[in-house]
Amino acid sequence: MFHRLIALYRENPREGRLFAAITLGFLAIYFIPAGTGRFDNAVLEAVYLTNWYAREHVILCLLPAFVIAGAMAVYISQGSVMRYLGPDASRPVALGVASVSGTLLAVCSCTVLPLFGGIYKRGAGLGPAIAFLYSGPAINVMAIVVTSKVLGAEIGLARAIGAIVFAIVIGLIMHVIYRREEGERAQKSRRGFGTDDDGKPLSITIAFFGLMTGILVFANWASVPDSPTWMAVFDIKWVLTGLLAAGFAGLLIWQWNWPVKQVAGLAAVVILASVIFPQYPQLAFALGVVGLMMIALTRDPDREWVDQSWDFTKQILPLLVMGVFIAGLLLGRPGHEGLIPNAWVQAAVGDNSLTSTALASVLGAFMYFSTLTEIPIVEALMGAGMGKGPALALLLAGPALSLPNMLVIRTVIGTQKTLVYCALVVVMATLSGFIYGNIQSF
Repeated sequence: MFHRLIALYRENPREGRLFAAITLGFLAIYFIPAGTGRFDNAVLEAVYLTNWYAREHVILCLLPAFVIAGAMAVYISQGSVMRYLGPDASRPVALGVASVSGTLLAVCSCTVLPLFGGIYKRGAGLGPAIAFLYSGPAINVMAIVVTSKVLGAEIGLARAIGAIVFAIVIGLIMHVIYRREEGERAQKSRRGFGTDDDGKPLSITIAFFGLMTGILVFANWASVPDSPTWMAVFDIKWVLTGLLAAGFAGLLIWQWNWPVKQVAGLAAVVILASVIFPQYPQLAFALGVVGLMMIALTRDPDREWVDQSWDFTKQILPLLVMGVFIAGLLLGRPGHEGLIPNAWVQAAVGDNSLTSTALASVLGAFMYFSTLTEIPIVEALMGAGMGKGPALALLLAGPALSLPNMLVIRTVIGTQKTLVYCALVVVMATLSGFIYGNIQSF
């Protein structure tokens, strides 16, 4: 009987895989422990986390990130990307530019994904693109400052040094491992793209992306009560966001010849929404982003901007939402439990052993942290007995990786490269945390 089934599978493997998937899906649903307290609570936690993610991150983080990524694919000269970030670019220059660019963004592991996809699609080498991918959520200056203030100067300095070294070393290792494949990709890029510079001066291009990036950063400026400087900016973040948006609108009129009436009409709608519904700034922000894309859609020179942004949206957003739900199901929200009890986690990372540090790295890699939330979580875990080594490992692996992040990276660079990248982050975070924890124990 089994020989016959194997023969049938060899004759039609696609149908065999489909049958296996349906069977496994049925068994999973049939034996699901519905009605038990822990499972029902884990499902609720997954729903809560996904709901929170949709409310706090999709409109303010992902929408502008998709728009910026789409603009990268259209308005940045492919030749410039190849010159500074391409596979043949100087390694120090490429990795340095990528790391510094990522450092300027105070974004989470999910928000950086469309931007990573944009520069990689435009021709950036794998090494620089990976350096940018890691540095965006891991090295931003405020995260280092707040870490030092809340958890101590030593662990803040260790995080800063570790993150900077990680971005460069991981990018370099990825380049070396896949240098032959990247060389072939570079050749195809040269043949596939001609001169695609639209004639805009470099200063205008920098201003175009700088204003959009500023809008993304200030719209997502988080509240950090322990930092007066950070809170001073937080109190006026929407004023700063509005000023940057006004500057961006003026640039579109001046350099891209957008109709003044359409831009002014959109500005009036956004201002009206912010006045009528001041408690819902996301509404005005969403109207601004959608209106921007609607105007671009009516203009032949800018229609591709919308197409590219939509391509990133449909590729990335479903995987992110699915990944956030699964992360919530397994680990719950910060301060709450999913299927995996918090007591297990705290007991497993309570010393500076290699096992505890490795476990902290792996858990951090699968958990989802929004910008700066990793700091109070680590503070609470350290209060419950977490060792300093595992704490540093979590800070180095957690912000840069997450389950939703991994699912999306796979669609951009493939399964093998994603596994290698994730393994490098976990291994390096583990070794760094282990060394740091044992130094601190002396």
